[in-house]
Amino acid sequence: MATVLLLAVPVAIHAAWNDPYPAHEQGQNILYTAFRERPKHLDPARSYSSNEYDFIAQIYEPPFQYHYLKRPFQLVPLTASAMPVPVYLDRQGRPLPAGAPVASIAYSVYTIRIQPGIRYQPHPAFARDDRGVPRYHQLTAAELARIHTIGDFPHYGTRELVAADYVHQIKRLAHPRLHSPVLSVMQDYVVGLKDYAANLRREHARLNRKGRGPALDLERYPLKGVETIDRYTYRVTIHGKYPPLLYWMAMPFFAPMAPEVDRFFSQPGLRERNLTLDWYPVGTGPYMLTVNNPNRQMVLERNPHYRDERYPAQGEAGDRQRGLLADAGRRLPFIDRIVFSLEKENIPYWNKFLQGYYDRSVVPTESFDQAVRFTGSGDTDISDDMKVRGIHLRTSVATSTYYLGFNMLDPVVGGNNERARKLRRAISIAIDIEEQISIFRNGRGIAAQGPIPPGIFGYLPGCAGLNRYVYQCVRDAPQRRSLSEARRLLAEAGYPDGSDRRTGRPLLIYFDTPATGPAEKARFDWYAKQLARLNIQLVVRATDYNRFQEKMRKGDAQLFEWGWNADYPDPENFLFLLYGPNKKVGGEGENASNYDNPEFNRLFEQLKNLDDSPQRLHLIGQALEVARRDAPWIWGVHPRQYTLDHAWLHNAKPHQMANNTLKYLRLDPALRRERREAWNRPVRWPLVLVGGVLLAGLIPAVVLYRRRERSTAA
Repeated sequence: MATVLLLAVPVAIHAAWNDPYPAHEQGQNILYTAFRERPKHLDPARSYSSNEYDFIAQIYEPPFQYHYLKRPFQLVPLTASAMPVPVYLDRQGRPLPAGAPVASIAYSVYTIRIQPGIRYQPHPAFARDDRGVPRYHQLTAAELARIHTIGDFPHYGTRELVAADYVHQIKRLAHPRLHSPVLSVMQDYVVGLKDYAANLRREHARLNRKGRGPALDLERYPLKGVETIDRYTYRVTIHGKYPPLLYWMAMPFFAPMAPEVDRFFSQPGLRERNLTLDWYPVGTGPYMLTVNNPNRQMVLERNPHYRDERYPAQGEAGDRQRGLLADAGRRLPFIDRIVFSLEKENIPYWNKFLQGYYDRSVVPTESFDQAVRFTGSGDTDISDDMKVRGIHLRTSVATSTYYLGFNMLDPVVGGNNERARKLRRAISIAIDIEEQISIFRNGRGIAAQGPIPPGIFGYLPGCAGLNRYVYQCVRDAPQRRSLSEARRLLAEAGYPDGSDRRTGRPLLIYFDTPATGPAEKARFDWYAKQLARLNIQLVVRATDYNRFQEKMRKGDAQLFEWGWNADYPDPENFLFLLYGPNKKVGGEGENASNYDNPEFNRLFEQLKNLDDSPQRLHLIGQALEVARRDAPWIWGVHPRQYTLDHAWLHNAKPHQMANNTLKYLRLDPALRRERREAWNRPVRWPLVLVGGVLLAGLIPAVVLYRRRERSTAA
């Protein structure tokens, strides 16, 4: 035992005893972070979740990306050589001028040219033998018996990215086996995509009538609106004018997919071994997934074939002073390896961050007071304890809207008449969103005046963007209208003092939710107290998520919570949540409140395909006025995000639209190691004290034993 203790002491000098990582990783250029839940889809045709984008956005490369530093959000080329300028055509296929009226544009044509020399990550799908034949595209049963992970393949290969790979991926959006979540949107725009999807469904059914047949070979089925022009050029033709298409094309849905990768993973026997694109993504990006153990750890490593991409040399005002341009012109990525560890609970996650074992962290609600303090002016700053550790606070308002929705099909709170409007407005005034933000979000949020969040065209701050039905302008700032006004509206709606004038019964509002737990109960109790101020009784109907979804699809809910994160920075992506044809009931759309006002619909159809301009801003203002008057939502909150970074992490800047930002981060591993050792020095004196006590207790026993031995000998 003594030998073991002596050998352990020198190790403790160089590494903390509580270090959760292997000793050989000390000082290496590795970013340590965490994830909360297992990603379900890593196939870019299927993935549509932020926790999945944390991984695949570092692996797959659409033709465009968002500039990392510039604000407002700006698209720039990624694999494309330049941003395409659409060519507008009339119904006869004749070119139209750039400023042609939207109604005259029958087609928009986008021609995208990609950069030559871009290569895929190493992968067995690209491996070829000496004759140039793919090694692993016709696996035998004997070969499959030896394969359990991608690492079991002995040979890897790569090849150059070509335009046809982008065409192949757009075709994959229509594959009946994939169920891409964007097909319903894209088939209304990409010429021929709807018919193409129907044709693939028929072919898929025909090939699989007698069990699992051969996989669909998408190369055999041309898509009218998407075509390869040459090795590095492809063309996309859409119906009408739709400027947000370029934003969609900056998402992984439009990243390239090599046909041979598709063929490789389509082989019988691989799916049963979990060898699929949902598990093993294959891209051209700066990183590749080398460990996929979602019950413990996910690991990204530098793609050895990544091309020469450089850190941006321009940003917005103040970026240079904040050190965000210190690496301008340097080659990306800076970090060699990124380790994501599974952390389901906030407390261990937070403690590991404070110990230096995670390089960055969100601010958990229960640790907010420890990390953040409010200044005299009401702003937030990092706490003194965090400052001593050199930790930096990054804040930003999310391009998200969380709201309470009224089901407009409900006979009590729904309807497009004045009675229902006044009832919804009264409830909207009574639920004090500012108080909710203060209590349940630690002040991290902005009370919404409409569906459009800050950072998106059409959002106006302060009194310029005021919802006059719930707020009034006081000293150049929005102020919530009084409870007395809410009571007046409630009486005019037929519910004086919270009772139905016709029946005398108290007004009951049913709140449907899948949320459970003590924290959620506290929030629901708060909602009940807010409505109790109008003598309205709130009845919470909690259920499981599947049952809740079913109620929403059928229109059986009355009041509910919902939210939306921007897919792209355009007001259309939020206003479409109130567009009648997008109703959830009957349309399976994202209009969860089933709001359907012809006036709003008309304004939305006019503005949705316009370029940002004074005319578009005017139409947005008119549409917002209609929606605010009708109050299908209690407009809720735009969350404010708080992120903490250690002093050794550089180039961190919050970006609400880009997901491929890990390539810009840079580490100082030497400083991290120094701080970790300082913060995690083992406290040895209790061991010495315990040892001394044990030794002191042993001495009398030894003395007594020796006396007995001598006595026996005598």
